[in-house]
Amino acid sequence: LFNIASKSISKPPILSKEGDFVIGGVFSFHSQVRTVQHNYTRQPEPTQCMGRLLLTGLSFARAMEFAIKEINSKQDLLPNITLGYQIHDSCTVIPMAVNAAFQLANGQDAEIVTDASCPKVASVAAVVGDSTSASSIGMSRILGLFGISQVSHLATCSCLSNKQQYPTFFRTVHSDNFQAAALAHVVKYFGWKWIGAVRSDSDYGNSGMASFLRVADKEGICIEYSVAFFKTDPQSKLKQVAEIIRHSTARVIVAFVQGTDLRVLLPELIKEPQPRLQWIGSEAWMIEPDLLNFGLFAGAIGFSFEAFAMPGFRQFLLDLSAIEASQTSLVKEFWEDTFGCNSFTDTSQMRVVNMVYKVLQQLKKVNFTVNGYSVMFNSNGDPANGAIYELINWQVSKEGRLQFVTVGHYDASQPKDHECHPELWRIVPASVCNENCPPGTRKAAQKGKPICCYDCVACGEGEISYHTDSPDCVSCPDEFWPNSQRDKCLPKPIEFLAWDEVLGIILTVCSITGTCMVIAVSGIFYRHRTSPIVRANNSELSFLLLFSLTLCFLCSLTFIGRPTESSCMLRHTAFGITFVLCISCILVKTIVVLMAFRATLPGSNVMKWFGPPQQRMTVVGFSSVQVLVCILWLVLSPPFPIKNMSHYKERIILECNLGSAGAFWAVLGYIGVLAVLCFVLAFLARKLPDNFNEAKFITFSMLIFCAVWITFIPAYVSSPGKFTVALEIFAILASSFGLMTCIYFPKCYIILLKPEQNTKKHLMGKNRVVGREQSVEKLFLPPHKSTVFNHSNLMLPGRKRHGTIEVKNEQFLLH
Repeated sequence: LFNIASKSISKPPILSKEGDFVIGGVFSFHSQVRTVQHNYTRQPEPTQCMGRLLLTGLSFARAMEFAIKEINSKQDLLPNITLGYQIHDSCTVIPMAVNAAFQLANGQDAEIVTDASCPKVASVAAVVGDSTSASSIGMSRILGLFGISQVSHLATCSCLSNKQQYPTFFRTVHSDNFQAAALAHVVKYFGWKWIGAVRSDSDYGNSGMASFLRVADKEGICIEYSVAFFKTDPQSKLKQVAEIIRHSTARVIVAFVQGTDLRVLLPELIKEPQPRLQWIGSEAWMIEPDLLNFGLFAGAIGFSFEAFAMPGFRQFLLDLSAIEASQTSLVKEFWEDTFGCNSFTDTSQMRVVNMVYKVLQQLKKVNFTVNGYSVMFNSNGDPANGAIYELINWQVSKEGRLQFVTVGHYDASQPKDHECHPELWRIVPASVCNENCPPGTRKAAQKGKPICCYDCVACGEGEISYHTDSPDCVSCPDEFWPNSQRDKCLPKPIEFLAWDEVLGIILTVCSITGTCMVIAVSGIFYRHRTSPIVRANNSELSFLLLFSLTLCFLCSLTFIGRPTESSCMLRHTAFGITFVLCISCILVKTIVVLMAFRATLPGSNVMKWFGPPQQRMTVVGFSSVQVLVCILWLVLSPPFPIKNMSHYKERIILECNLGSAGAFWAVLGYIGVLAVLCFVLAFLARKLPDNFNEAKFITFSMLIFCAVWITFIPAYVSSPGKFTVALEIFAILASSFGLMTCIYFPKCYIILLKPEQNTKKHLMGKNRVVGREQSVEKLFLPPHKSTVFNHSNLMLPGRKRHGTIEVKNEQFLLH
């Protein structure tokens, strides 16, 4: 079967030279083959390569020639031994590469095929090639059976490191595992999180892309699509791949493809306009000269193997004469077609030279360094030195043509994240599924999509995110709150009723105004203390009431300003005691009025039991109860300042905690009980003489007082922050103004503006009253004076007797 195959498709080498030891070479000089139809009725014709001559393959072959020539010229390397070569064309297809491997392993003359069986020992010492991983895999399976070493200069598939399957395979380049890591590093370096993946549907493309995807997944890079194709695929498959690329949202494409495969896809890509794409290429096509004619790849970046200048190689190419070219069909084809138009004199094919030297060292079994390049293998047949790649960028020259420009290097031996530092763009092209989430937001994964596709969700209340693309938001400390951008925590503003704010100033002015008014009223009353209207209103209680009103106005000031321990304890207790003192005075005045005008039974002496001493004791007694409650409050559970952060999340309310809510409501409730009692008694005593309206004024004042504090309770419970304090101050001031206005303003009006009404006659009315034996001179005069007046001028409500009323205990009204 082997001989039949040899007879059917055997071809002579493209380049050859005799020697004591022959080294085989397999390179891709052409990109196509002419398909031969086999009818099995006659011997098949040899397969012919077609298409344009590939300069890279020719340069590899010439580099091999140059290396063998250099070795032969150095007698210290192989004394008295000459190396020869046989170089075949694989046409970039696996069958042709396998055929070349059979021919090199057969050991027969390349031009004459006999029916003799294959010899046990091959005529070639080793084989150099092929350029592609797929072809090298096919060749290695054949050459390995014959124990022939194979050294490849470009086969990078990581699968070839498996010595169990490919025991005689070696290479001068590193496996795709290193290149995949390098490509992922570049993608990560430029911040591309959302990319497309295109690969050749071959061992090279599938293995290389699999390695890249593993590294990309670890680096958090998301793949929108991953498609594979081969140059022999039908046009519909190529069109489908082009449509996927054209309509995707990814603007960066990692292409792990062979140059020959990419040339087949290009016609479909350029049929329709497509968005600007950033191509990232593997070494297989990154320095492919034929692709420079396509502007589609402008700006492409990728890796190429590190280039080393070979001394003498450039001159070797330039010294090629027309006579030498005519002796070889391949060189003649190049000479006639492309010489002078392409960079055939590229002298960086050090890998091929190293391969030949490696074959030499296979003969001598040593490691070596040539032209500064270390040559040694590890146990897998891969280079033992660190992987180094050149980062290539396709840039537009001043003439408007694409050119290869080396913009950086990748050294796998360097520490992580320091392997490569390219400088390509001032503004890096973006390729993300979503724009980056700014600080103040967090990433929320989109259902059914890769992790790189997410929504940016604003951080919740009290949360921030410091960095771009934060996966989570963090809560601010208790006394801090996010700024409007929610990217930093700021101290919460502390709120309390301050002296310098508008509301605090208004309430302070009102408090001082009320105090001044009380002082003014006290002055008026003191100056006219002997006048009937002052004497008729129990002057002692009146002045005590004025004093308590002064304290009521002043105690409101303790609620303004930053709460402290002392101010918190003072404000509520001072409020409770001063108001109880105030209401107690009014209550006693009301009782005196009521008893004076109601105790009208003959011989009743009830008022003598409620004289001035009893009145003072009553005021002291009512006030003492409140003082006792306040003392217990301060001793057991006093008020204290707190930072209230529960009512408002964004600010701190500095307020006084009541300590004991029960004590507070007990203080307020006791005031309410006294006020209601005073209101009821004043209401019962409202029918006094026509011009004696004391009970009516007390009734109105208590009505206002009760209305204010009844309204205060629900408002106090529902008001937030400093407005609670302001509301309490307002209730204190409103009730104080109400008491002062209703009780004292009418009297001041008579004293200052209506002095003619400030007489006993006017105060007691004009109706007649039938008196008894008692003299009513004591009613309006002090004990040391006596004035006689007609009883007919006094009319008081009381017990009726023939249309008249008898006055009793009138002396208790005047003090």
